[in-house]
Amino acid sequence: QVQLVESGGGLVQAGGSLRLSCAASGSIFSLDDRAWYREGPGKQRELVAGITSDGITNYPDSVKGRFTISRDNAKNTVYLQMDSLKPEDTGIYYCSSNLVDGSGWRIYWGQGTQVTVSS
Repeated sequence: QVQLVESGGGLVQAGGSLRLSCAASGSIFSLDDRAWYREGPGKQRELVAGITSDGITNYPDSVKGRFTISRDNAKNTVYLQMDSLKPEDTGIYYCSSNLVDGSGWRIYWGQGTQVTVSS
């Protein structure tokens, strides 16, 4: 069984920073693409950052230049550094991981961590 455990969410004032972490554990044979998504109040889940196994990153325009995704393959952990936060960044942040476990290729999701940015 594979688990993704997120941490690092919280309450921050506009202009502040937070760093999210997502650690994968369990019977993992290989980790491929990883990403962070968020669900704002009354909004659909949207991609905020992605990173391939080779370290290639992508961001939507809404967070480009403010968010940075990175990964530590030795620790099976992906990070999201969020700077210059805005109230519209408020939401539940989820990490996802494409990986190979005992059943083959699968996509796993974390349980989510709340980020609240006050104005």
